[in-house]
Amino acid sequence: MENVLEALQDDFKLFLQALWGQLDLPTPTRAQYAIADYLQHGPKRLQIQAFRGIGKSWITGAFVLWTLFKDPEKKIMIISASKERADNMSIFLQKLIIETPWLVHLRPKSDDSRWSRISFDVNCSPHQAPSVKSVGITGQLTGSRADLMILDDIEVPGNSMTEMMREKLLQLCTEAESILTPKSDSRIMYLGTPQTVFTVYRKLAERNYRPFIWPARFPRSQANYEGLIAPQLQADIDNGAEKWQVTDDRFNDEDLIEREAAMGRSNFMLQFMLDTSLSDAEKFPLKMADLIVTSINPTSAPDSIVWCSDPRNVIKELPTVGLPGDYFYSPMQLQGDWDSYQETICSVDPSGRGTDETAAAFISQRNGFLYLHEMRAYRDGYSDTTLLDILKGCRKFNVTKLVIETNFGDGMVSELFKKHLQQTKQAIDVEEVRATVRKEQRIIDSLEPVLNQHRLVVDRSVVDWDYNSNKQAAPEERLQYMLFYQMSRMCREKGAVKHDDRLDCLSQGVQYFTDCMSISAQEVINTRKREEWNDLLQSSIEDPQGSANYLVLGLNKDQRQACSANPKNSVPNWV
Repeated sequence: MENVLEALQDDFKLFLQALWGQLDLPTPTRAQYAIADYLQHGPKRLQIQAFRGIGKSWITGAFVLWTLFKDPEKKIMIISASKERADNMSIFLQKLIIETPWLVHLRPKSDDSRWSRISFDVNCSPHQAPSVKSVGITGQLTGSRADLMILDDIEVPGNSMTEMMREKLLQLCTEAESILTPKSDSRIMYLGTPQTVFTVYRKLAERNYRPFIWPARFPRSQANYEGLIAPQLQADIDNGAEKWQVTDDRFNDEDLIEREAAMGRSNFMLQFMLDTSLSDAEKFPLKMADLIVTSINPTSAPDSIVWCSDPRNVIKELPTVGLPGDYFYSPMQLQGDWDSYQETICSVDPSGRGTDETAAAFISQRNGFLYLHEMRAYRDGYSDTTLLDILKGCRKFNVTKLVIETNFGDGMVSELFKKHLQQTKQAIDVEEVRATVRKEQRIIDSLEPVLNQHRLVVDRSVVDWDYNSNKQAAPEERLQYMLFYQMSRMCREKGAVKHDDRLDCLSQGVQYFTDCMSISAQEVINTRKREEWNDLLQSSIEDPQGSANYLVLGLNKDQRQACSANPKNSVPNWV
């Protein structure tokens, strides 16, 4: 019997198999053994991501008992998204200690020992900390101490929908480091299923919490897993395992097909394949790759700009804060003649003093293409300094119209602008717009069609300015104010991003030009060529000599008409 107990203490997989037998459960599957092996031999800080229904929580509960079975002096803390879930794990462990014959010795001998669903002791030396303590992620963590910390499904849709929620959750996760005892064998373990690319599990992986990923099927592409697939599955793939075959006996092929049909493909890819790429592609529609980034002339632009996602067009030297794999692209080709912009506006999104920004975007339009020259942002509300600086930008880019949101201040900012326009003697119209649709939906509805058609051209200086803005703030705070960070994280859920002033300002300007989006650049080019040809034919009939002169000099339609209107501007006779 002693040899058997020693074997159970030495190998957690044997302990798991024995405990499953005690519970009348089937023999652990290959995936469950792989998880058990990673729990025993994995690094000091780890995380396990496996498909729903594999039994991560049960296996980890068994690992808690195995840890106490080896050393009853260990102190363990179980943290879950809710207090109820953590307590259920605690109750499950207590029941196993009572009902499993070879674990009964762990039950405390003294009646004074703790034995509740919140915390309980095993047969160990007196200590301030209980042997096992359960707590919710938002509960009282400060002041506790533990040798083993297990964070089980701390991320759920209810606490990770928005960027602000995820940041708060990540901050709570960092508290685990201060709770962990400074021992060589102290460990922190995370179990769960990621919700999006922005999951806290991804952030934790960057902090050296090594993930172990076990999807329900062999993936068709390994690119989205970043080399973190479980070693056993990776070995199968290297040996030629067929793609999309079931990886474990827990669910068969027919069962997974039924689940996929019932859940929908995106949910299946998220919950069973642990692949967030499809989910995020649908959830976050504004992509950096859909922009055209190049140097923009302040007064003129070509007839058309051709976008292409060829890797050679990736601008590697520009900093990107978008989704993983999302880059800026330069244009493949500039087509047609250059001419002045048809209209240039300044879109202003005012705000009060504080953490929000007053943002201004200078946007021009030609042939249905929108050109973002510059973006400015201010933290001092709508002070005279801010308004005058915006008007300086208006003079720089020959702005003809100010588009101002009136939700803030009920039109007061517009009146202040009119006063400064009179003082600076600038002839600029002021147009007020009022937002009635929820902000997130309004921003996406304005920008997504324009980005999908690659009609928004951004000056390279805007990207550099955006990345280098707010340098005095902490890095994580700086990100929230960046235009392209806000753009890539914007979704239709309320409160998707903490700050959206710059993006809201841009979308407001783009919305103003919505009617221009119906303009086809190629149709404009074709119309201009037809007008040129018809004018040339007409002039050759009415003034053959002048027509020949103009043709030799290469004058366009406007230049020919200017010469014809002013006979003093004589030209040589070439015929």
